Amino acid sequence: NEMNYVLPVPEEHLGRIAGDMLTWHDEVWVAARGDRPVGFLALRRSRSHGWETLEKLYVDPPEQGRRVGMALLAKAKALRPGGLHLWAFQKNEGARRFYERHGFRLVRLTDGSENMEKEPDALYAWVPSPAREPAASDPGSSGR
Repeated sequence: NEMNYVLPVPEEHLGRIAGDMLTWHDEVWVAARGDRPVGFLALRRSRSHGWETLEKLYVDPPEQGRRVGMALLAKAKALRPGGLHLWAFQKNEGARRFYERHGFRLVRLTDGSENMEKEPDALYAWVPSPAREPAASDPGSSGR
């Protein structure tokens, strides 16, 4: 499934983009197999909304389906245990299914007029479940 709505990056721009990643994000983490990078994530606090945002999650296509994305997403959740927001293009159905399988819930759909690509997108949020306290009627609880 080719993402023809995201333009390829010319090789000569990769160094500047990598520098921008470190400048514009609070944290960037790279997943590797041996000494070869296979994916990355970038986190930052939204300047306009104040919420923690998973800005980027990328897995090299040959590594997709090999748990790299799951490991990166687990790392993002561990780094932001209070919750995360993220944006995905509406037509990126694979990414949307992935996030939904991992506890993200759709907040809203937009027409894309506010993003750089002018592509309809979807805002998702992950809010951790609170630790469940045993109720008085639960077996094994002291409930007195």
